[in-house]
Amino acid sequence: MGDILIVDDERDIRELISDILKDEGFTTRLAGTSDACMAEINAEPPALMILDIWLKDSAMDGIDILKQVKRDNPDVPVVIISGHGNIEIAVAAIKQGAYDFIEKPFNIDQLMVVITRAMETSRLRRENIKLKRGDAVASETIGESSAFKALQAQLDKVTGSNGRVMLTGGAGSGKDVAAHYIHAHSNRSHAPFITINCATVEPERMEELLFGRESKERGVEPGLLEQAHGGIVFFDEVADMPLGTQSKILRVLVEQQFQRVGGKDNVRVDLRVISSTNRNLDEAIAAGTFREELYHRLNVVPIAVPSLEDRREDIPTLASYFIETFHTTQGLPLRKLADDAVTLLQTMHWPGNIRQLKNVIERVLILGPDKGDIEAKELPQSDGAVESESGVTIGGNLATLPLREARELFEREYLMTQINRFGGNISRTAAFVGMERSALHRKLKSLGVVTSNKAGARVAQVQDGDLAETGTE
Repeated sequence: MGDILIVDDERDIRELISDILKDEGFTTRLAGTSDACMAEINAEPPALMILDIWLKDSAMDGIDILKQVKRDNPDVPVVIISGHGNIEIAVAAIKQGAYDFIEKPFNIDQLMVVITRAMETSRLRRENIKLKRGDAVASETIGESSAFKALQAQLDKVTGSNGRVMLTGGAGSGKDVAAHYIHAHSNRSHAPFITINCATVEPERMEELLFGRESKERGVEPGLLEQAHGGIVFFDEVADMPLGTQSKILRVLVEQQFQRVGGKDNVRVDLRVISSTNRNLDEAIAAGTFREELYHRLNVVPIAVPSLEDRREDIPTLASYFIETFHTTQGLPLRKLADDAVTLLQTMHWPGNIRQLKNVIERVLILGPDKGDIEAKELPQSDGAVESESGVTIGGNLATLPLREARELFEREYLMTQINRFGGNISRTAAFVGMERSALHRKLKSLGVVTSNKAGARVAQVQDGDLAETGTE
């Protein structure tokens, strides 16, 4: 149910409270001095604290401990107990952030009611903060292609650990969704997920944003790392993190603590780190813009997120998902994709990956009719294409070649596009293009087209070196 730290200098009282709580299904830890108390908190913050005001033979009293706990672990509710209670002490404790004040000797039923309410209030506060931060980002992964299944298998393997993960892939390929998936299926799913977009934060504000700040005028202002305590911090596009900040993040990864800007006390955090990049970090290291040691700390488990063009089989499923989502969230028309639209979507160029597909679907739903299937003519056409009076689109390069060369180039590009559309499956490709499978194999061989594994999927490419494979059945 929850881990409760009981701090009281009287052994009989802390053991009595512990026995009562254990009977109710809680786990407990005990401390008789302020030093023992802080050692327990630093080792692992509890779900709740029961704290005596007066502690014999201790460097700090209960109010001092309360102040430090509320500064470093503000989400931990604290119930104050005291045998020397008065209104002034109770008011002081509440002002410093205590959830409630109970005077000794206390009623067991009263104590249990306060503890239950305190833990429920803490849970609701965390959920409220989570919603305000926009943490309800989609963590659902969608697809059936080989590339998608390979990615899914890797993500499932890392959810059960606390290892640092480096997600690589093009912009818009879904690295943020992969990070949220890891969080949602990990043992930290109840804890915060904080995203830090390193590409959008001004370099001079990065450290204050990450570490927070302390000042006499404004007191303690927790940073994002502190807010992520117990959960996951996601460094999106980590290659854009300022070089000066990189060294300090490296220290946090090693020591799991830091100091706020303007502060002197160490703030301890328990974090799992996920990072992402669409750039080559080896090149960034060689250029001196990224610290090699930080790279090795972050790149414990590297996972490559495939591009949309490496998982063309998933395009119809993703497009239908976006149509349903826009219908639910924006009230846009709930339309189906016509066969010619599906074919065009699967053969288009997608430099912006899944994000680009999502934008295309939204645009079509906004500008198109309210009813009827989405047809290919509603979709954006390739840039730089020339359309003749017959309606046949001819690319600029193709129009400059002699007929024989143009036909060979067209056949090669057309068949490679169809093979990639069907995930390297030659049987499905042959059925669509209207050829016998054996004839298609011969045609591919004559055009120098082979298939090979890429990102867990089979993709078609022009023959290189000794490659000789021509597809899967």
